[in-house]
Amino acid sequence: MLSHVFIGVNDFDRAMAFYSPVLERLGLVLRFAESDRPWAGWQTPGVARPLFLVGRPFDGQPAAPGNGAMNALLAADRATVDAVHALALQHGGRCEGPPGLRPEYHANYYGAYFRDPEGNKLCVCCHSDA
Repeated sequence: MLSHVFIGVNDFDRAMAFYSPVLERLGLVLRFAESDRPWAGWQTPGVARPLFLVGRPFDGQPAAPGNGAMNALLAADRATVDAVHALALQHGGRCEGPPGLRPEYHANYYGAYFRDPEGNKLCVCCHSDA
């Protein structure tokens, strides 16, 4: 359904320090990182798309989080949701909702919400039962 997701950042080094451990814990691998541009992309091993990208906005203007914008990352299980949320907080993220069931979405929805160091909102979730 998606080709790629792009998250605008102003501090590329800080973004790399945040996203690298978070995305690695989700099983994604770094496909490229170009500090001179700057941007980087991760993918599922052996799968070309979708890509998760971070970098400076193309127009050269400062990046700013979107109001109501959020990207949700799929986790294999609830333990991964817990671990990714903890990693995000350890690497400069801030909690927007701790890991837990959210039955208002569906009976097995287990998710956690956080913002990256620049304020972009992310979710990590699992849709399977315990």
